[in-house]
Amino acid sequence: MARTNVRKTKSKPVSKASAQQYYDYNLLASVVLLTCFGLIMLYSTSAYDAQVNYNNDMYFFGKQAIISAVCLVGVVIASQVDYHFYAKFAGLLYVVSNFLLFITKFVGIEVNGAKRWLGTGSLRFQPAEIAKVAIILFIPVLIVKLGKNMKGIKAPAVICCLGGLTFLLAWRFTDNLSTGLIIMGITVALVFVAHPKTKPFIAAGGSFLVLAVVGIRMLVAQIGASDNFRLNRILVWMDPEKYSDNGGYQVIQGLYAIGSGGLFGKGLGNSAQKLYSLPEAQNDMIFAIICEELGVFGAALLTILFVFLLYRLMFIAQNAPDLLGSLIVTGIFVHIALQVILNIAVVINLIPTTGVTLPFVSYGGTSILFLMSEMALALSVSRQIKLKEEGLKV
Repeated sequence: MARTNVRKTKSKPVSKASAQQYYDYNLLASVVLLTCFGLIMLYSTSAYDAQVNYNNDMYFFGKQAIISAVCLVGVVIASQVDYHFYAKFAGLLYVVSNFLLFITKFVGIEVNGAKRWLGTGSLRFQPAEIAKVAIILFIPVLIVKLGKNMKGIKAPAVICCLGGLTFLLAWRFTDNLSTGLIIMGITVALVFVAHPKTKPFIAAGGSFLVLAVVGIRMLVAQIGASDNFRLNRILVWMDPEKYSDNGGYQVIQGLYAIGSGGLFGKGLGNSAQKLYSLPEAQNDMIFAIICEELGVFGAALLTILFVFLLYRLMFIAQNAPDLLGSLIVTGIFVHIALQVILNIAVVINLIPTTGVTLPFVSYGGTSILFLMSEMALALSVSRQIKLKEEGLKV
């Protein structure tokens, strides 16, 4: 994604007679395909667990299908609204999302040992998902308002601090470090795209790597005497078989599933690992079941769908009519890319477990709702692109 293209503030004027309004049906189609693929794999992955625990093999599938269908209709409707209208509420959304993250520690619902949910009964949501959308809207609005001040150091530092505040709230008040890192990644990426200089980011990146290496060595030195679950995750990551009773079991079963799938898999619905060998397979580890049932071919097909989705987002970001639209779609691009990479990296044990879901595929109503809201924003930006009659390759 060329930074020079993203930094433009105004597209060249095109006469009404020679221009037509654009709508990225390719992006919409990729979202529909990913959602349908996800629903098929969700049913295949969760049917046994749902039948045993809820006496209904469509329990997870039915809930996800209804939410997905409603959200897809909502995407088409919401995308008709100019994204500048949504941008007016960016500051309010940022404040509200941070407040919700803050109160989660005190009034949140505990699920699997972590307070990350607000609500009551079955009506609950994760404030961290709202925070992602808030950052994707708020940071671009702030960058546009700062304008030429972005050339210096002060303005980017202030923006990073605001993103850092949301990161800290997500980490310390909802115990969700992975989401906090994604939020910080989106913030830094947007500042990088908007800033005219590259060298400061190279220097900062190098410093971060040095600190990361030193930090990891210090953590490894403390691992033996610490009960911190994040340090234990590093132990599991380094030797899952040795610590199979302390978190490594899920990692091992996921790798078994991937390895047994082969080139074309065992066939849809024929996974053995989903039969209680792989806990919560329909959530973070669904990619392992995809590999087991559909093999390398299925994993490659899913990867191609994600790459195509990211390509359409890149196209919209590069051709958006103003800086605000470009940055909003860039933030969405970074979010989807980071989440896909982190989820797959965890499943294949490339990094320690993080609890990041696979977009549009993993089970979760809150995740689908706010992912679809991001797609509505991207499609809203695409509607403002003007095409000349001689044509623009899309």
